[in-house]
Amino acid sequence: MENNSMAVTEFILLGLSQNPRVQTLLFFLFLTVYSTTWLGNLIIIFTVVITPNLHMPMYFLLANLAVIDISESTVTSLKMLWDLFSHTHTISYNWCIAQIFFIHLTGGAVVFLLVVMAVDRYIAIYKPLQYLIIMNQGVCIGLVTGAWLSGFAHSIVQIGILIQLPFCESNILDNFFCDTPQLIRLACTDTYIPELLMVCNSGLLLTLIFFILLVSYTVILVKIRPHVTEGRHKALSTCTAHIMVMSLNFVPGMFIYDRPFKIFPGDKIASVLYSLLTPMLNSMIFTLRNTEIKNTIRKLIRKILLSKRTESSLCVC
Repeated sequence: MENNSMAVTEFILLGLSQNPRVQTLLFFLFLTVYSTTWLGNLIIIFTVVITPNLHMPMYFLLANLAVIDISESTVTSLKMLWDLFSHTHTISYNWCIAQIFFIHLTGGAVVFLLVVMAVDRYIAIYKPLQYLIIMNQGVCIGLVTGAWLSGFAHSIVQIGILIQLPFCESNILDNFFCDTPQLIRLACTDTYIPELLMVCNSGLLLTLIFFILLVSYTVILVKIRPHVTEGRHKALSTCTAHIMVMSLNFVPGMFIYDRPFKIFPGDKIASVLYSLLTPMLNSMIFTLRNTEIKNTIRKLIRKILLSKRTESSLCVC
């Protein structure tokens, strides 16, 4: 077998546990998490689409974040759930590269969409009279498209780093999905430069964007603090939700990608948080922190239940 990048044709994923009973427990646990992710985000998408009052830039961006969250969760969850169910933990080289591509595509899209959402809140608070003119439909679609394209560019760089590396010896990945840090360390060549490139393209970029967003939201909160109005409380609640979601998305990623050449025991926990739990928690945070969405969802549920009762009554008659 030649010593090139295709010498290793498959990788073994050690997963979260080697114990069959624990694997069964984890299967049902993460199946619940994955199902909740779909349910919570679909409720947001459905609510925004069918409710005219929510046809505003902020909710359009929120619905798109829900789409990305479903996509991001699916990339890692389906393979992991299958491995836990079937007790098989192998993945081919090509599928491993494909999984990394989609992980960084969706992860990058989330990061840049959160930047767009911060810009949206800034304009809404600092230029409220011009908000709907500036953030018109064309601009919103363009910004969302830009977020996906930015995620694509980020992902292509990751793949460009990986496909040049030769894998000819170890094929054991100590994780439940393929990701750049673990895969780079399996390369049978000097990985000093690839790991530095990974840190620059992922870790430092995440850190820079995180602190820029943190400063931006601090400025926004300072701006709205003196104005004790209902609108101020709504803006405060929205910004708080954005900061919570931003922290959930950025902090675990920085923990993983900001440090080359080292593997910590907490890496798997951080991976579970940002790849499985965060897509589920995003929808919960935005729903619980946004009174308008909560009230709209309640009205829709009452409407559906009332409709079912009416149908049942007609059937009995």
